[in-house]
Amino acid sequence: MPRFIIEREIEGAENLTIDQLAEIASTSNKAVASLGVPYTWVTSYVAGDKIYCVHETEDVETIVEHARRGGFPCNLVAVVTNEFGPHTANERSA
Repeated sequence: MPRFIIEREIEGAENLTIDQLAEIASTSNKAVASLGVPYTWVTSYVAGDKIYCVHETEDVETIVEHARRGGFPCNLVAVVTNEFGPHTANERSA
């Protein structure tokens, strides 16, 4: 299933409390359940005034619909085309 990075601009995101993050997570889970299509919220990262989310679903339109149902901003959506990390240094083609 395609993986997407979603950028959400939320003023003061870095100051959200664990209770506020839990409420956002609950709202997101409800939005996911209401979609009726395969959809996985993998994880999210808070950085300054932005939240970066990693989600898996079939298309960008479903990402946007999830944001609409959850009342979340959806400032940028990008499909992940490749993934790499430190382990990749040892995986060279012949």
